[in-house]
Amino acid sequence: MKRIAIVILNWNGADMMRRFLPSVVANSPEADVIVIDNGSTDASLQYLRDEMPQVRIIALDSNYGFAEGYHRGLKMLEEDPPQPSLEGREHSSPLRGGQEGSYYLLLNSDVEVHEGWLQPMLSYMDAHPEVAACQPKLLCQWAPDMFEYAGASGGYIDALGYPYCRGRVFGTVEKDEGQYDDIAPVLWATGAALLIRSRDYWDVGGLDGRFFAHQEEIDLCWRLRSRGRGVVCVPQSVAYHLGGGTLPQGNPKKDYLNFRNNLLLLYKNLPAGRLWKVMFLRFWLDALASVRFILRGQYRSFLAVWRARFDFWCLLPQFRKDRKENLRQAKLKSVPEQSSFSLLWQYHVKGRKTWKTLPK
Repeated sequence: MKRIAIVILNWNGADMMRRFLPSVVANSPEADVIVIDNGSTDASLQYLRDEMPQVRIIALDSNYGFAEGYHRGLKMLEEDPPQPSLEGREHSSPLRGGQEGSYYLLLNSDVEVHEGWLQPMLSYMDAHPEVAACQPKLLCQWAPDMFEYAGASGGYIDALGYPYCRGRVFGTVEKDEGQYDDIAPVLWATGAALLIRSRDYWDVGGLDGRFFAHQEEIDLCWRLRSRGRGVVCVPQSVAYHLGGGTLPQGNPKKDYLNFRNNLLLLYKNLPAGRLWKVMFLRFWLDALASVRFILRGQYRSFLAVWRARFDFWCLLPQFRKDRKENLRQAKLKSVPEQSSFSLLWQYHVKGRKTWKTLPK
């Protein structure tokens, strides 16, 4: 019985798993590897059964999206006893969520890892019980000297809710030259490779399935931080992320989810004294973003911004209870890793395009 469950969510990703899953299995002896299948209709399940019998499969009946797919799969992982494999052996089952010292590692299916990648994160977490979650340094799989957009060396948000990372600010992605190799507290750890204590995951309610995909890990980590739990980047661990495998940059659905979910994220987690001022400013900034899409000829993305804002207001009643609960349980008046400056101003007006040049 192993303490770490590496849990990979898959939807019609047979090719991705053929390419990347062998590196995860071969280089993660400390962990059980589990694939949650989100109702795939391709050859994913057949590949796992034929070529990866040591990997446990949790098969869902439909595509529930990233957040809900993970959440349902982790619930089933907690409830299910060890199951016999196709060869008659039992798969080991990770420790149950209420037990000390057990971890989930949520890992994208397009991540490549090398020998020894897990140990620095595991050692750090074992030595720092006040930390709930961490991530490795995330580099680009096809350009391994560059940080990867989705998480780089740990994430933050600015005063208005715009996410950025050590190593990536808006569209500017830096070359990795060891400049962010210190272990650092962050507001959010990337969902592409998120190591989290199973107890902490369930204590704060886990990933919010209503997000479907995008920014759900920021919401999860913000809840952890507001309740006084730590989130860090441990760059001595390294993972290589292909990125953009499901929804590439510029996809109108991706734009819709990012705009809608960012507003939901702010509504759920911002302290009362700041919420509506931020929401007022965000209306005008989102309007400006939509005009930018028009000027670029991206008409579907223009519509996606306004549909996202409309759906946010329609969904708001569903989130009122969550907001009250988050504020009730918050132990920090404000999360230190949320910056007090406007990232848009710093980036576009001041010309500060890297994490090191931003105000601290």
